[in-house]
Amino acid sequence: MPHAVSRLRAARLARSAKPFLARGGSRRAHCAGCRLVPSHCICALCPPCDTRAGVCLLMHDIEPLKPSNTGWLIADLVADTYAFGWSRTEVDPALLALLADPQWQPYVVFPGEFAEPGRVVRQVAPQPSAAAGPRAKRPLFVLLDATWPEARKMFRKSPCLAHLPVLSLHSDAASRYRLRRSTRGDHFCTAEVAALCLAQAGDEHGGALLQAWLDLFSERYLLAREQRPVDAESAAHRQLRMLTAAQG
Repeated sequence: MPHAVSRLRAARLARSAKPFLARGGSRRAHCAGCRLVPSHCICALCPPCDTRAGVCLLMHDIEPLKPSNTGWLIADLVADTYAFGWSRTEVDPALLALLADPQWQPYVVFPGEFAEPGRVVRQVAPQPSAAAGPRAKRPLFVLLDATWPEARKMFRKSPCLAHLPVLSLHSDAASRYRLRRSTRGDHFCTAEVAALCLAQAGDEHGGALLQAWLDLFSERYLLAREQRPVDAESAAHRQLRMLTAAQG
C-alpha cells in the first residue's frame, strides 16, 4: 500500500500542469516504490521498524516530487508517518485533527534560536511502552521538509504550529547526506533529523536503522546517477543487514 509521502506525491502530480523534471535527474524508468532505477532498486531490502513515535511531515510545494527527498525514507520505515503539503493561506483539516489527537504529544522540530524561549525544549520523554496504557501520549515529531530558507518561512507563517513546543536538537556528528548541498554545514536532511528524534525518544535502534536506510538509498542513488553497478558488500549494505538482524 502506498505510504503517506507517496500519496502526497500522487496528489501533487495530479495538480501539475506539466511534468516535473528534477534538476539533473535521470530520464530512465524508476521504481514506484523507492524512486530508483530498477537495477538499483532497494525495495526488497526495506527493514521492519517497530517504533511508537510518529512523524508528521509538513512538506513545501515540490518536495514530494524530488527524487532525492528523504521524507519518503521516513515513511518507508515509520508506520505512523503523516504527510501534508504546506500552504501559507490554507491548512489541511486533517493536519489540525492530527495535532489535536489526544494520543499524540506533538513537537515542532526546529532550531531553538528561532523560537520564543518558553516554547523550546531540549529533550522529550522516552517512548512509553504498550503496558503504559492508552493514556500515555506518544511523541509526534513535526518536521518542516523544505530547503532551509523555505523552512524558516514555514516556521514563521504557520499559526497552526505556534502553540506547540519546539524541540531543538543538537548533535556532535556531521551530516552524512550527500545528495543535496546546504548553505550551512550544521544542517541535517529530513531523514537524519527524524533519526535523531527517534533516538531522543528512546528508540536508538530505530534511529540507527533509519540512518542506515538513508545511507543505503544515498549510495544507490549516486551509483545509479553515475551508471555504476551495485556493491552488495559495501559498508552501507553491511550496516543495514546488521541492524535488521539485531531486531530478531
